[in-house]
Amino acid sequence: MLSGSIASLCLSGCKLEVLDSKGVIGAAESSLIATATYAMLLVVIPVILLTLFIAWRYRASNTKATYAPKWTHSTALEIVVWAIPAAIILFLGVLTWKTTHELDPYKEIKVENVKPINVEVVALDWKWLFIYPDLGVASVNQLAFPVGTPVNFRITSDSVMNSFFIPQLGSQIYAMAGMQTKLHLLTDHAGDYAGISANYSGQGFSDMKFRALAMSGADFDAWVKKVRNAPENLSMDVYAGVARPSEKVAVRYFSNVDPKLFNNIVAKYNYGNSVVGANCVTKG
Repeated sequence: MLSGSIASLCLSGCKLEVLDSKGVIGAAESSLIATATYAMLLVVIPVILLTLFIAWRYRASNTKATYAPKWTHSTALEIVVWAIPAAIILFLGVLTWKTTHELDPYKEIKVENVKPINVEVVALDWKWLFIYPDLGVASVNQLAFPVGTPVNFRITSDSVMNSFFIPQLGSQIYAMAGMQTKLHLLTDHAGDYAGISANYSGQGFSDMKFRALAMSGADFDAWVKKVRNAPENLSMDVYAGVARPSEKVAVRYFSNVDPKLFNNIVAKYNYGNSVVGANCVTKG
């Protein structure tokens, strides 16, 4: 409790969103970070204190300190020096193994009587495209989903390797051209969360950000209705313009999306599939 209070005081001027978790995955990851840090401090703090104590205790002016120039070994000291770090390493190893499986980004999150929402994510230069295949809509630099509903992401890139990350919800995961990966998130807190690119990707990287909006079911339905009233459709031809490199891109909505768009983006880098490749746009 005391260490947590001291940490909060020291970091009061900082905004560490990764430790201000609002989702079940983010909360578990924050807890893991804290537990690992506290475990390592069990060694770090005593070492620092003992270093200062020894420097003071055995200073040249202290004639009362024992002087033993031929001292070479202490079994008790060896046990302490090796046993405590070994125990901590064993603890961290078991903790890491356990949480690695529990927090596997490919592991689906299930909520009883709640149907997950599917979102296809495309990392572009320098913006994010979110496609809702079941709803037939898409958005640029804005992600919306209902609170308490599992979100199943399929993620790829139509540019260099990138990294999809919503710090308060957890689970950073890489996006690579010609490949697709998965991620599953859930939050029980409504809010407007920062989404970022966590992997340097060139000139516009610093502004490659988006907002993740967790909202009530009614508000999400209203958001979907607003997107469906947008004047633009996201066909392959329109996508070619969206994919061109651009910076500080404003939120943009598409009321209708080519259902094969995401798969075509992935397939365009598959040189063995010349038919699909011929039908796909090339990057601007």
